[in-house]
Amino acid sequence: MALTFTAELFHWRGPAPHYFLRVPEDLVPDLKDAARFVTYGWGMIPCEAVVGETRFRTSIFPKDGGYLLPVKVAVRRAEALEEGQAVTVTVTPG
Repeated sequence: MALTFTAELFHWRGPAPHYFLRVPEDLVPDLKDAARFVTYGWGMIPCEAVVGETRFRTSIFPKDGGYLLPVKVAVRRAEALEEGQAVTVTVTPG
């Protein structure tokens, strides 16, 4: 099951700052269904993601009733992504 969505890249300024895409609410039920089969600890969902020409492995994780997809530094550099930019990503859980 591959999910494609567009979301705004945002910077979380926590103890370890990272950039994320928030999964749209209409896709949350699909991820919750997938989580039953592939999750590991805290509801984390391992996945492969594709942004532009860049393919990477990461894990989607639950946050405030939804899910966040971390976007690695290497991906941001390769695709010239900046905070606030609309980013289209395809995610395949598993």
